[in-house]
Amino acid sequence: MRIVHTESSCAWGGQEIRVLSEMAGMVARGHQLTLLCPGEARIHGEAQTRGIEVQALPVARKNLKGLLALRRALSQLNPDVIVTHSSTDSWLSALATSFGPVAPPLVRIRHISAPVSRNLASRWLYGGAAARVVTTGESLREALIDSLGLSPSAVVSIPTGIDLKRFAPRDRFEVRRQLGLVEQGAIVGIVATLRSWKGHRYLLEAFGGVSDSDVRLVIVGDGPGRDNLHRQAEELGIADRVIMTGNQRDVAPWLSALDVFALPSYANEGVPQALMQAQASGLPVISTPVGAIPEIVVDGLTGLLVPPRDVNALRDALERLLGDSELRGRLGAAGLTQARERYSDEVMINRMEAVLSDVLDQQRGA
Repeated sequence: MRIVHTESSCAWGGQEIRVLSEMAGMVARGHQLTLLCPGEARIHGEAQTRGIEVQALPVARKNLKGLLALRRALSQLNPDVIVTHSSTDSWLSALATSFGPVAPPLVRIRHISAPVSRNLASRWLYGGAAARVVTTGESLREALIDSLGLSPSAVVSIPTGIDLKRFAPRDRFEVRRQLGLVEQGAIVGIVATLRSWKGHRYLLEAFGGVSDSDVRLVIVGDGPGRDNLHRQAEELGIADRVIMTGNQRDVAPWLSALDVFALPSYANEGVPQALMQAQASGLPVISTPVGAIPEIVVDGLTGLLVPPRDVNALRDALERLLGDSELRGRLGAAGLTQARERYSDEVMINRMEAVLSDVLDQQRGA
């Protein structure tokens, strides 16, 4: 198959990583893939680094310039199918294929849990322009079907897959030595872009209330909230116990250095890759019942769930895990088993390949 992916986002996080992982997996199976994205987006450079064919287009905003550039690119590439990822590129692709010379089927991947407008335009995009809609979680799938009146057969849930060779249990103390972290004492951590909805501010406040002053907090990632989090740590008097690493090309060792992983998001989540990566690393996790998170974190079985923005509940969950090694081991083992059985990148690529093949077969048979 000749597959074009479009991505208008200039951010960098789980969504963009999934785009590249999925594309790389499909290339390895002999398909031809091209990514169309803004030249200034980090995903453009990351695609080049990974050997994925990429073209820079002005598609970061919904405007005529981007629409015309996309139409030209699609006319030249003549793909069998188009896979879109963000709102802007989905609209541009839908318009380009509806009123242009090239009309391959469009598959819209919906990565986040933010509500979709129920207006006629959204119904057309998801129910008319898109041949198939893919969500990253079953609850997201059900919400789209209910809110837009979509046919259940036209919407499929395919959780993001992770590389189980990279993300696996390792010797915690050896990894800590390699990273220059103290070998003794517990470490709580989070891996996420520093954006408000990831809940870093609530994690800092909850961590500040943990009774064991030897515990450290590692924050892996960067983003617009960095300065505010630095100030908050200073104001809480815990700056000497908080390590902010910035962006890390390989987060796997940082996860392996932790005792507990926490992701207290309060919005915009599908199935966060970081949670699956943490579980695949054998870590006990704490999160919130936001988006499709409860599909992978079953409270008391594969992790702990706390209400979003509830600092006291988050602090209590941290205290509970830090004080109970048996519970940490049980939750970590259950999460690891789940990740190995359900969330490999191979499973994701198998299912995406089947969806794209089915869409193409339906078009050819029409």
